[in-house]
Amino acid sequence: MLADATKEELFCLYYKQWISVYKEGAIRAVTMSKYRLTQSWIERLAPDLKVGEISRVMYQKLLNDYAAHHERQTTMDFHHQLKGAILDAVDEGLIDRDPTRKAIIKGKTPRRKKPKYLNQFELHKLLTSLRLGPLLSWDWAILLIAKTGIRFSEAMAVTPDDFDFPRQTLSIDKTWNYKEQGGFTPTKNRSSVRKIQMDWQLIIQFSELVKDIPRNEPIFATKRVFNSTANHCLARRCAEAGVPVITIHGLRHTHASLLLFAGVSIASVARRLGHASMTTTQKTYLHIIQELENQDIDLVMRSLSGLM
Repeated sequence: MLADATKEELFCLYYKQWISVYKEGAIRAVTMSKYRLTQSWIERLAPDLKVGEISRVMYQKLLNDYAAHHERQTTMDFHHQLKGAILDAVDEGLIDRDPTRKAIIKGKTPRRKKPKYLNQFELHKLLTSLRLGPLLSWDWAILLIAKTGIRFSEAMAVTPDDFDFPRQTLSIDKTWNYKEQGGFTPTKNRSSVRKIQMDWQLIIQFSELVKDIPRNEPIFATKRVFNSTANHCLARRCAEAGVPVITIHGLRHTHASLLLFAGVSIASVARRLGHASMTTTQKTYLHIIQELENQDIDLVMRSLSGLM
């Protein structure tokens, strides 16, 4: 256990025990898998590194070796996941000084980024290409996500009871554990529990689609579902519509982007998306917000120039 750790202990073993003590049961499974992946990289890059040997130079070398295989942002995540364990080792007297101080984060040149969202014209072309038959399908899931901005896991957990047709709202209060064996799980955070206003056309469509489905059963996850299956279906529809291929999560970005460009406040967009704070929204859509600010500056300048 950590209480018995010494300076001579291998860092990869110390880190494994640290994860078990401080992270197991305290974080989501998907986050835990990232810590486990970091652990495997330590075992690969520095299998013989002892806790007491971790100096600034040794730590920087570990980061550099990792950065040789990864982009800068991924290396930054690796650094953050290591730092917690290392600072605890410093507190325990296993390492003399903080070796993570002033660490330089490097990384491979980023690959060309695929488009993350569609503009309004492209989204219209995509939605008109969907094959919306009388039965629920991936096409209907694509439409629902595009018009509400909900996460894939949230969409898979939607039941008929979640719709309030008279009030035109959709309640999001759970997710679907599609990465494992299915089943309802809690939302990502407390802010993710929300009611989303829906347009009347979508309300009419889904009121007909879900009328014969048991009230508390998921409308899409009638068998095991995979994010990759949804992405493949969306890719086909994008190709058929002649628009850039995006992912299911890209529909959420598209939804948020269209709202921001339409002038909806960041606070309202954050609530609709279920973000924990407006800061998350601002960071995620900084490029759009900056573009809107440039438009605002042009508007201000035109207004002021007309005063003389």
